[in-house]
Formats: sequence, structure tokens, C-alpha cells
Amino acid sequence: MKEKPEVLFVCVHNAGRSQMAAALLDHHAQGAVHVRSAGSTPAEQINPAVVEAMAEIGIDISKEFPKPLTDDVVRDADAVITMGCGDACPIYPGKRYLDWDLPDPAGKTVELVRPIRDEIDRRVTALLEELVPARS
Repeated sequence: MKEKPEVLFVCVHNAGRSQMAAALLDHHAQGAVHVRSAGSTPAEQINPAVVEAMAEIGIDISKEFPKPLTDDVVRDADAVITMGCGDACPIYPGKRYLDWDLPDPAGKTVELVRPIRDEIDRRVTALLEELVPARS
């Protein structure tokens, strides 16, 4: 049994949705959850509008970078949250898989990224309550 649950967020480029979700869960969980993110086809950098939208709420992801999706990170995760990565994510028995249908922030302005960020935040908060109930 793991000391704390491990969550993996996956999207295609690991430059927007999965980065926001990982940062938000890490922020809210305050160390109670191990969080990772990855992309099936990682971009070269994180979307600047995503970095700006996160900075607006006090979360700095400017030093983060897109990471490749590997079997190991999927195997280590207790929960795998996909966001538009299609069939690229390997499926392992005993893992919890959720698919969050969210718009891709690629090419969007920060004004259009904010509602995506806020929806991810709502979903992350609900997920955290399931993973670590009755936190103080």
C-alpha cells in the first residue's frame, strides 16, 4: 500500500490541460498526493497563456516543461486522468481511469484559457476529495 495516492494527468502535448491539472492538484493536496503529468506527443514548451492563467491565481508553472508519456509513469499511477490523448495511453488492470473532456488551450488567449483552468480546478478539487477524504 502506498503512503499516498499517485495521480497522472495526460494530454497530447503536456503543454496545457495536464500541466494545469497537475499544478492545481499539487497545490490543493499540499503533499497528500503524488502528482505527475505527461503527453503522448510532448510539445517543446508549455503554452504561455496557460503559464499566465496559472500565475493569475498564484501558481507558478513557468519552470515546468512537457514530459513524455511512458509505461512506467502509467504503471506507477493509481489514477490516470486523460484529457484528449485518445488511444495513446496504455491501459493497465487495477488502475482508475477517468477521461476529462475539456477544450484544448492551444492557440487560445489567456481570456479563453481562464474558463478551462477554472473547470479543471473544479474537477481536481472533487478528485482530491475522493482520493483523500476528510482532509484537515
